[in-house]
Amino acid sequence: MAGAESSTRALARYHERARRRGVRPVVYWIARAILQLAINILWRPARHGRENIPRSGPLILAANHRSFLDPFIVGICIRRPIYFVAKQELFEKRWQAWILNALGAFPVRRGESDQEMMRTAREIVERGDPVVIFPEGTRIRNGSLGDPKRGVGRLALETGAPVVPIAIAGTEHARRGLRIRPVKVKVRFGPPLTFPRVHEPSPSLATEVTARIWPCVELQWEWLGGLTPLHQAAVVGAGEIGTALAAVLGRAGLEVQLGCRTARQAERLGASRAATLGTGTLELPDSVTPCTVADIEFAGVDLVVFAVPLRTLPVVVGKVGPAIGERATLLLPARGEIRSHAALPARYAAERTGASTVALLGVRDEAGSLLNGAARAELVCDNPDRRKQLEAVFAAAAVDLAAPATAEPDRRAAAA
Repeated sequence: MAGAESSTRALARYHERARRRGVRPVVYWIARAILQLAINILWRPARHGRENIPRSGPLILAANHRSFLDPFIVGICIRRPIYFVAKQELFEKRWQAWILNALGAFPVRRGESDQEMMRTAREIVERGDPVVIFPEGTRIRNGSLGDPKRGVGRLALETGAPVVPIAIAGTEHARRGLRIRPVKVKVRFGPPLTFPRVHEPSPSLATEVTARIWPCVELQWEWLGGLTPLHQAAVVGAGEIGTALAAVLGRAGLEVQLGCRTARQAERLGASRAATLGTGTLELPDSVTPCTVADIEFAGVDLVVFAVPLRTLPVVVGKVGPAIGERATLLLPARGEIRSHAALPARYAAERTGASTVALLGVRDEAGSLLNGAARAELVCDNPDRRKQLEAVFAAAAVDLAAPATAEPDRRAAAA
C-alpha cells in the first residue's frame, strides 16, 4: 500500500514538472542533437508534409504508434520541444524517469481513463506547446492501424488546438531485442484539422471528433504504403460459395458488394434479401449490396473475392483485373482441400491484377457450413500481416480457419 502511494506521488511529481517547467533546455537540445544525428544515420527518415506543421502556437500531433522510436522521429521534424506520453512503467527507475521527463515525457496509466495525463496534456497545449498523442493507446507492431481511443478528440475539443495527423512506418523494424537495425523509416504529416472549443465535451462528442481525426491518420498511412484495413469488399460471383462468403464478410462488419451475373439476379436478391444454399435459406446482412459485376467500384475495394468456376477465371480476370487497386487483397475460394496445383490460378490472377496480395481459401464442406459454425476451411497467404487480417475477419464471423502444409500462393504476389 505504501509502495503504491509512493509511486503515485512520484508520477504526480513528473506531471507537475511537465506542466509548470517543461523540458530542461540544456538536456533537451543536447540529447536532440545526438539523437537527430543517430536517427539520420541509422534510419534515414523520409519526411513528407512538414509544411503542414504550424510553426508556433498550441498543437496536437496525432500519430500511429509502432515503436519506442516514434516520438523521437516526430521530434526531429519540429523545430521546438515536443511533449509526449510514455507508459508509467518507464518511470519506475528514477534516473530513467528524470531523463524522460527532462526530454518532455510524462506518464500515462494504460488501459484506464487517466485524468491526470489528460490534465497535463491539456495544460501543455494551452500554454502553447506541441503534444504528441498516440490514439491507439499502445504499440501496434504489425498489420494495419489499431482502433483509436477518444482521448485525442477530447483534447482537441478542450483546447481548440489544431490537430496534425501523422503516419509513421518502418520504426517497428528498427530494433530486434537489444539489437538496433538500420532500416528505412518514413513519416508523413497531413494538413491540420481544427474543431470548435468545448469546455466539457461529452464522451460521444469526443468519440465523434476522434472518428474524424483517425481516418486522416489512416490516409497518411496508406500514402506511405502501409497495410490498409479491410472495410470494403467485393465478391465476384453470386453462386452458393460467393453468396455465403458475402454473408460471412457482411457479418464481420465489412461493406460488401455482391457481384451478380445479371441485373435481374441482382434485383431479385436485393428485393428478397435471401438466397437458397443447399437445403436451407440464407438471409443477407444489411451490409451486403447485390449488384452487377459491372457496377462494382473495384478501385476503392480492400478485399476482392473471385468466387467463380476455374474455367471462367481468365475471362473474369481479363474484364475486372486492371480495375483492382494495387493495395487490395485478392481471395480465391475453392471447394475441398488446397493442394499444390492451386498455386497456378493464384499466380495467374496475381500477374493480371493490381492486387498486392493473393490468398487461397479451401472450403471442404458445402457452402452453408461457413455460416453455421461447422466449416472446415483452410487459408493460405504468404504475407503474415494480411493473413492475420483475414483470420480476424473470419473469426469475427465465427469461421475457424486452419493453414494447410501444402499449396502456397504466388510469393511475388503475397510479398506486399
